[in-house]
Amino acid sequence: MKLALVGDIGGTNARFAIWEDDQLHSIRVFATAEYAGPEQAIELYLQDLDLQRGDVSHVCLAVAGPVDGDEFQFTNSNWQFSRSKFCEHLKVEHLLLVNDFAAMALGMTRLGEDYLTVCHGIGKPQRPRVVIGPGTGLGVGTLVKTGDNHWTALPGEGGHVNLPVGSAREALLWTRLMAEHEHVSAETVLSGAGLLRLYQASCALDGIDAPLKSPAAVTAAALDGDTVAAAVLEQFCVFLGRVVGNNVLTLGALGGVYIAGGMVPRFTEFFINSGFRQAMVDKGVMSDYFDGLPVWLATAEYPGLNGAGVALQQAFGEGEQVLE
Repeated sequence: MKLALVGDIGGTNARFAIWEDDQLHSIRVFATAEYAGPEQAIELYLQDLDLQRGDVSHVCLAVAGPVDGDEFQFTNSNWQFSRSKFCEHLKVEHLLLVNDFAAMALGMTRLGEDYLTVCHGIGKPQRPRVVIGPGTGLGVGTLVKTGDNHWTALPGEGGHVNLPVGSAREALLWTRLMAEHEHVSAETVLSGAGLLRLYQASCALDGIDAPLKSPAAVTAAALDGDTVAAAVLEQFCVFLGRVVGNNVLTLGALGGVYIAGGMVPRFTEFFINSGFRQAMVDKGVMSDYFDGLPVWLATAEYPGLNGAGVALQQAFGEGEQVLE
């Protein structure tokens, strides 16, 4: 493999790096709203490194959405591009597109010590592991062991499953959300914009004003002791637990769960002390299924970029991924 570039493109930011010697180099972050598409952002990135079009032969982009076909439309931004035109414009020999949470899942194989334990336990080594992360959207991926030290990431669109309801109040919240959204998915609530929607729906349900105008404001108010905002953030954690539990049951993911994405690390202590675990295991006759299931909170800064690098290694080179 010649010089390779990896990218992790979300709804808000695009992160790029050079992948060389099994490591990330020259990481840069670009705001997606400031560029017409990935080609323009990458061209500026290359110029910043005194590189030109054609200097990079291999590119792997982790992108939000299904990656079939030549044309790609990003799920949570206005960016779109053609694979063939991308390669022609940037003089790239090989372009690999991977689902962003498939890359995030592969990034978990490079965590090292960059994680916190949310639920203690010992995962079963041959069973799948769930990777889920609220951010601009809600990403869900799966890691499956396919060799002694080899893990395969399964892409999917698990953030768009129906939001699971487990209490009378949640049913009332769902009804209010349904009045405004054609499909109330897990992502409708479990995302940055979703936290604000949940706050507004909760305030409307209780007949009180909703003065907070951003997800960051809701989180900050909750951590400062605002009882309304704290109750909303608690409900957010509970919904996340319900979605995680559904994934564990569906996939038989007794290897463990990774919480990733940009949101939860902003309220780590609150999350660890929340009703997340109880909601995760609240599955009736299958509640005991979760006994000993470990849950980890990923704190690495660029797991998606590392995962894109691992995907390149798997596609064009050699490399093993080791998970303890």
